[in-house]
Amino acid sequence: MAEMTMQLCRSCHKFLRRGAHNLSRGLPKKLPIAGVENVLLVASGKGGVGKSTIATNLAIALSKRCSVGLLDADVFGPSIPLMMNVSDSPEVNHQNLIMPVHNYNIKCMSMGLLVDEESPVVWRGLMVMQAIRKLLRGVRWGPLDVLVIDMPPGTGDTQLSVTQEVPIKGVVLVTTPQSVALADCIKGAEMFRKVDVPILGVVENMSYYQCSSCNKKHHIFGSNVEQRMKGQAMSNVPILGKLPIKPDISEHCDSGTPTVILDSEISDMFDQIAQSIIPSLDL
Repeated sequence: MAEMTMQLCRSCHKFLRRGAHNLSRGLPKKLPIAGVENVLLVASGKGGVGKSTIATNLAIALSKRCSVGLLDADVFGPSIPLMMNVSDSPEVNHQNLIMPVHNYNIKCMSMGLLVDEESPVVWRGLMVMQAIRKLLRGVRWGPLDVLVIDMPPGTGDTQLSVTQEVPIKGVVLVTTPQSVALADCIKGAEMFRKVDVPILGVVENMSYYQCSSCNKKHHIFGSNVEQRMKGQAMSNVPILGKLPIKPDISEHCDSGTPTVILDSEISDMFDQIAQSIIPSLDL
């Protein structure tokens, strides 16, 4: 069969050129957040994998080396106020910028601090994007070495808003060994690749349970995550750490005291994760 070609008239060429120009003009220009040197994302494709727990403890581990802020970008299900034990309503300065609240030497901001604790946020995508922009640029973050952003699960409006709004140094992905969580984590990795965000590594949460009697490690949710990542979008992504299942971790989160403050073993693990990330930051 002879090869078919489509002939375009002058009007078609003009229309396509105008469309390409409008598309490039429509993409927002990435501008740094005033006073913030590095933006680091903590993300996952699947909810319920402990992403906010990782973000909170990682922020505190990094704060041993530099000044750190923690932004809760989950507009619909904010967790940071509880985990960081912050509840004060933020003040607004003379520049009409929201002042972040402080605890554990971390600057914190969350939609959970701006609405009533029991009030759900029922917004469409455009309002979510406007809220994210306000949390990024309407807060007096600086001076700050690293802003850790606890992202919501998935690959939707918030992810696109953040990655298109500000320069990102990299993303730390969180998964559990379960196939259903790892599959969504791989999708998340592919999304970040498409928007040119470097993937710094993966934290495997709830990797194993270590028996206090026999000291044996039991892989309750599966194992061999590295092998299962091969051939996927994450084939060259390193495992930054493997965190155990410990009841104390959830209890510490619920009490507003991050585990790295109370558990030396977990603290050492997060110190190693932070140390692996630091070379990718401008510090």
